[in-house]
Amino acid sequence: MIRFAVHVHPGSSQKKAGGEYDGALVVHVTSRAIEGGATTEALSVLAAAFGVRPSAVHLVRGVRSRTKLVAIKGDDDRMRQRLDELLLDS
Repeated sequence: MIRFAVHVHPGSSQKKAGGEYDGALVVHVTSRAIEGGATTEALSVLAAAFGVRPSAVHLVRGVRSRTKLVAIKGDDDRMRQRLDELLLDS
């Protein structure tokens, strides 16, 4: 399991994970930050970006914050490699 910071950008025109903001992985979501919609969508986008089931992605901290701490279950080496790739992608 790896843990890392995520910066959620709600109200975007597309859903995607990639790039870095203040050391956190940027996740763009189309949902607004209302009633947890952006957070739920961000976790789904992360699952797709890392190629894991949605149940493997967990919010650790930051329900109401744009910056969140998430954990993803899976092969640690593969997950870290994918995280590095996504952080470099903009």
